Amino acid sequence: MLTKQLATFAINTRESDVPQAVLDGARDALVDTLGCTLAGTLDEGAEIAQRWVMETGARAQSIVLGTRLSTSPAEAAFANGLAAHALDFDDAMTTLRGHPTAPMLGAGLAVGEAVGASGKAVLAAISVGLEVGGKLGPAFGAGHYIKGWHSTATVGVFGATAVAARLYGLTVEQLQTAWGIAASEMSGLIRNFGTMTKPFHAGHAARSAVMAAWLAKNGFTADNTIFDGKNNIFDTYAGKDAVPLASTLKQLANPWEMQSPGIFVKRYPCCYCNHRPVGGMFEMIKQHNIKAEEVTKVRIGFLPGADTPLIYKDPHTGLEGKFSMEYNAAATLLDGKLVMDTFTDAMVQRPEIRAFMPKIERFYIPSEKTFSGTTGYNDIEIETTRGTFKLNIDRVPGSPAWPMTRADREEKFLDCAGLVLGSAGAKKLYETADRCGQLANIAELTRATVPVESRTAQQAEKVTA
Repeated sequence: MLTKQLATFAINTRESDVPQAVLDGARDALVDTLGCTLAGTLDEGAEIAQRWVMETGARAQSIVLGTRLSTSPAEAAFANGLAAHALDFDDAMTTLRGHPTAPMLGAGLAVGEAVGASGKAVLAAISVGLEVGGKLGPAFGAGHYIKGWHSTATVGVFGATAVAARLYGLTVEQLQTAWGIAASEMSGLIRNFGTMTKPFHAGHAARSAVMAAWLAKNGFTADNTIFDGKNNIFDTYAGKDAVPLASTLKQLANPWEMQSPGIFVKRYPCCYCNHRPVGGMFEMIKQHNIKAEEVTKVRIGFLPGADTPLIYKDPHTGLEGKFSMEYNAAATLLDGKLVMDTFTDAMVQRPEIRAFMPKIERFYIPSEKTFSGTTGYNDIEIETTRGTFKLNIDRVPGSPAWPMTRADREEKFLDCAGLVLGSAGAKKLYETADRCGQLANIAELTRATVPVESRTAQQAEKVTA
């Protein structure tokens, strides 16, 4: 039975069985996503989630990262998973066709702190969760995403459940049941991209994972062969291009997902489908000394499926701008950078941006296959008063093929975490997170995210009945 095979791997894989290179990759993913989470706590949607946590009044066991709030593991997982994805600055993975670490970090740190897990135990759990999600992704197929499901949540919930199950100490049979519970919680629609509900998907997946694992450990029942037999999860949700799970499990931990295809780390805080064309445009601007004032048209070619999340051609808010090729291309040329401040309502509504966006045009490259922001290529044409410049770009900034340096990643972390902790606090947190595998108790890391000054009083004033 495939459900049992995958659950056996998830539970019985020892920390010592996980290659050091994979644990190091999990550490790097944790560090990057932790930084994104702290910056994300300042987002309006994340602050609403924090107020929700206060409303629940749950017993304090796990820290809401970047705040002085503590709550139940499930609600901490929700708030932290949401904050991790709030800025769309968190990592991605091709086989999952989504953001792998946000739901797993949300679940892993919340449960890990509650049970007193070591840093290495959390990293091993994340490594295993990534492997589960990466092997399930192709079994849902690209068609799952193309139909409108947000794989970060719908597929990611199963990896996050494996993380929570390991840390809670579930048996193989209990994890099988937990996946059955999680299957009835899986949700997330692309239709909600560009709103606060997109990061809600990651938070919901993290909370669902914690709840499913806890319920299963305490005797709750569900179908325990959800990946097998008639009317299994793939019969219900998979696309027509789905690969049988039996085939993907033949490569279980051989190689590990962390090693191939690996994690894609974001350079820019927007949807990853923007990154490859934006990276190409930055190269063209540098090579040909292109100035915004001389540009008359920009044409960007997409393979099938590669711009599915980019649902806004005329965005009016910062959130919508994250899912607009037109806005990102215009900002690239006009501003010469894409940073967190790029994606505010005011920046999207600038007259010069609104005048420039009509110059950006998408066209579609025919293919029988389906692609994404991390697979395939883009063709870019920039027409100027000096002539037309063209580029075919087949690598993505932050990918294993075009990686950020360690210095780049540290700078990103310090910029993000510094918004909450200040430069000294961010540096201390970075050093703690970087030695996560050596921590006897992961609570040392979560406590290091707590700011000196509390935002709780301000949040309490916002709570409404």
